Amino acid sequence: MKNLMDYTMPMLEDYLVTLGEKKFKGTQIYEWLYQKREYNFANFSNVGKNVLAHLQNDFSLDFIKIVKVLEGPLVKKFLFQLADGEKVEAVLMQHDYGLSVCVSSQVGCNMTCAFCESGRLKKKRDLATYEMVQQILLIEEYVQARIARVVIMGIGEPFDNYDNVINFVKIINHPKGLAIGSRHITISTCGIIPKIKEFSDLDWQVNLAISLHAPNNELRNYLMPVNKVYNLDSLLDTIKAYIKKTNRRVTIEYVMLNMVNDKEEDAEELARILQGMNVYVNLIPYNETANIGFKRSSKERIDKFFNILKKHKINVTIRKEFGGNIKAACGQLRSESD
Repeated sequence: MKNLMDYTMPMLEDYLVTLGEKKFKGTQIYEWLYQKREYNFANFSNVGKNVLAHLQNDFSLDFIKIVKVLEGPLVKKFLFQLADGEKVEAVLMQHDYGLSVCVSSQVGCNMTCAFCESGRLKKKRDLATYEMVQQILLIEEYVQARIARVVIMGIGEPFDNYDNVINFVKIINHPKGLAIGSRHITISTCGIIPKIKEFSDLDWQVNLAISLHAPNNELRNYLMPVNKVYNLDSLLDTIKAYIKKTNRRVTIEYVMLNMVNDKEEDAEELARILQGMNVYVNLIPYNETANIGFKRSSKERIDKFFNILKKHKINVTIRKEFGGNIKAACGQLRSESD
């Protein structure tokens, strides 16, 4: 049975029309779900008996469950159990501007980036839209506060689960849904070129982040096997086309791996390939794990890399770190409870 939280507003309106009902009842249903947080169909008191009977017959409102919460300074990591027993994680971060959540989009990940803990578990399945929506609903209920920003950078490659992720964004962005502004939502991809092109056709202000992590094909092939399918040159061309079409700035994510991609010549090469593009580079201090041999770049090497990019007039920041002490930081999320 389909979960009602899989439905975007247009999908819900189309469903209501097939029942011979008015579209505005979709707004009423969304208000019950996302504003009043009412999950018992029987209490949807203003939708009418016909709609109510069909909702009860055609949909479930089953929920995923929080099974563990780990807390650190300004961060909480949530382990969720799904209906089939699989598990995923999400991370809540407290910033000066409010709360942000990093959500997962798949159980496991097939991208197998060499430095990423999340990719050590092969993809078992995509998350349904409702399983992503409920990560936010349950975290908001747990902390009794509103989420201001969402990044889809947890376990999985969002553009490998494109349709469900896009529907998730539409629901959390909708004014009668979770009403999170489109400019406060970021989707991160390792470079699935056909989906980046498809994403560029959407008329909205959702942010795009590209996990680049290397300034040339040889190094990127080593770190990110996806580069053997969608190589760096084609990816850069796609990013340029995206920027031209949308007039939106793109975030370039670059994890700093000691003596691997953090050399001065790497910085010079990265500056060269990004020259003139409307991007900003987010340098990510690597979060070491027991299962992977890469080491974090020293502060001195990160600072030197940063300064080289600055010298070439590349917009660049160093990511503020969250959750390393509870394995909740970038690249550390797992789909398991150990």
